[in-house]
Amino acid sequence: MKPFLTFCALCCFIGIFRLPIEYYTFLRILVSIGALLVLYNTLSFKQHYFSIIFLVILILFNPVFPIYLYRKSVWIPIDTVTGILFLLINFIEKLEPKKEEEITEETSEHSTPIHQRTVSRDRIINPKKTKED
Repeated sequence: MKPFLTFCALCCFIGIFRLPIEYYTFLRILVSIGALLVLYNTLSFKQHYFSIIFLVILILFNPVFPIYLYRKSVWIPIDTVTGILFLLINFIEKLEPKKEEEITEETSEHSTPIHQRTVSRDRIINPKKTKED
């Protein structure tokens, strides 16, 4: 998924230039698929702020009911911000698994093997009074 999000960002940056309409149709389809993937992942990780942002991107770039803004000067900042957001979500997701790996490595280094651990056991107390009492 990481290379696909990078490809989406690159295509958004290329969309800044004056190109044929077929490229922008391809860009709408590509960005919509990318926004759907990010939306699914952010909802599963409960990152609601990113899900709202990529829902807006999905609505803006959807190929089924396209939104035409008719001016290239309006689409240039939208394409730029969308490309930056795809790169941002790409790098943010890369940093989170490293934190988990570091935590597991730290705990594995400091933990002692099972056969060297001392296990505390519960004491069994006899409810009956002994004869000595």
